[in-house]
Amino acid sequence: MTPPVLCDVIIIGAGHNGLTCANYLAAAGLTVRVLERRAVVGGAAVTETFHPGFRNSSASYAARLLNPQIIQDLRLTQHGLQILNRPLAKFLPLGAVHFLQIGPTIADTQAEVAQFSSQDAERLPAFYAMLESVADVWRECCHETPPNVGGGLQDIVAAIRSGRRLQRLSMAHRRAVLDVLTKSVGDLLDAWFESAALKAALGYEAIAGHYASPYTPGTAYVLLHHMLGEVNGQRGATGHVVGGMGAITEAMAAEARLRGVYIETNVSVEKVIVDQRGAQGVQLQGGRIIEASCVVANVNPKMLYLDMVDAVALDQNFLHTLRQWKCASASFRMNVALSELPNFTCLPNQPDESSALHHQSSIVMAPSLRYMEQAYFDARTYGCARAPVIEMLIPSTVDDSLAPPGQHVASLCCQHFSPDLPEGLSWDGIREDAADHVIDTVTRFAPNFKSAILGRSILSPLDLEREFGLLGGDIYHGALTLDQLWSARPMLGHADYRGPIRKLYLCGAGAHPGGGVSGLPGRNAAREIVADFKHGKLKHR
Repeated sequence: MTPPVLCDVIIIGAGHNGLTCANYLAAAGLTVRVLERRAVVGGAAVTETFHPGFRNSSASYAARLLNPQIIQDLRLTQHGLQILNRPLAKFLPLGAVHFLQIGPTIADTQAEVAQFSSQDAERLPAFYAMLESVADVWRECCHETPPNVGGGLQDIVAAIRSGRRLQRLSMAHRRAVLDVLTKSVGDLLDAWFESAALKAALGYEAIAGHYASPYTPGTAYVLLHHMLGEVNGQRGATGHVVGGMGAITEAMAAEARLRGVYIETNVSVEKVIVDQRGAQGVQLQGGRIIEASCVVANVNPKMLYLDMVDAVALDQNFLHTLRQWKCASASFRMNVALSELPNFTCLPNQPDESSALHHQSSIVMAPSLRYMEQAYFDARTYGCARAPVIEMLIPSTVDDSLAPPGQHVASLCCQHFSPDLPEGLSWDGIREDAADHVIDTVTRFAPNFKSAILGRSILSPLDLEREFGLLGGDIYHGALTLDQLWSARPMLGHADYRGPIRKLYLCGAGAHPGGGVSGLPGRNAAREIVADFKHGKLKHR
């Protein structure tokens, strides 16, 4: 495709939100050009070969939030996207004998939980119902532009609409909303259940990619955040994308090209060109300049305003506030090639089966909330958890395109590994030792794991930053803390995808509703940009 001489919109970054935004803008008749620093599109949602014959999702690894309306609007299924529901949600090995399985139905989970607490088994349906009632409220908010605090009439109306949404709820539901949006997940779960294993199974989501103790206020919201999506119509489920997460962004890019979007890879944006009229285009590394009516950034807000925009164009209070933007998910990401499936001591492999249901689930190695809390304390003190929290997926058990016959790939997402190490340590110096420690931890649960490894790929927090632009290794482009949500994402006064510079927009996970492969920040931003063209705030090139 020939690049346009002039374009309406430049999008920085061909991650899933940038591609989503590009698709909706092109559908509205705008000329769109997407610039991607890496050689492939997809941002953190990519599938790559990491060992000869083995490929897997490189960074993002689970499908649970991709909005079904976006799947339909962007015709992703027609472009080959296929997402499979996991037959079992979670498997927690708890030692040499005991384990807990979650799913596939509430009744199945109740039967499992009853081994540890009959009271918890009885309470579980009410807990799920409570969580879903809160999720219903927040899902509506995720599709809307948050009101700007101190904004005009439009923002006042948006705030009133949000207030009326709460007004429709019963008092019990209002209290549930307050609990989930403000409490720690530990306090929330302690009030409902007594079993350490069940609380660990439910509470893990609250610290996945979130650098916090499960007893940090606000972590209950992170649990909710992971429950907001659906897979094939099943709310709260998690699925596997056939071909890895890159299949999502490849389908998005295919549709974008059909709509006339020009996508250029291997181009690094050095700065956004700004004058008294606002953003006028970008300058690439090497000096090439591309002009446009507006610029849309699918990058971390800090990267955009501190690295790509001249500080003289920004208010000092804005800069001071932005420098406080928290970016640290403390994630350590690995892919491993395996000669055989892990054989867990508590649930041994059967000789006549290729894989069992627990191999096809999310395997969480963290037996209690206290274990998770200690991992956080260790990371704050030593830089790395001495007993890390590990989630392992083995996608080749449901997708044989990822590994040779009879062999497997496993994704390991590990917490807590601080991006800021104690003095004298560097991630380049300790990444291999940290990976060894993760493997040894898994091997304690599955003794054959270490000897089955044929190859591995490691992404420390620093690697995630360098390779994918995830500052601090933060997979959400900014922590999902109470001071960085809704009207405060990325900051008060700029929650409507517009920043302090005219014609410069934010469409990435650093904008509402935040991280995860949902596409909603991209779609919401596109809606605001189209409105600005419609109302004459932006002019076609």
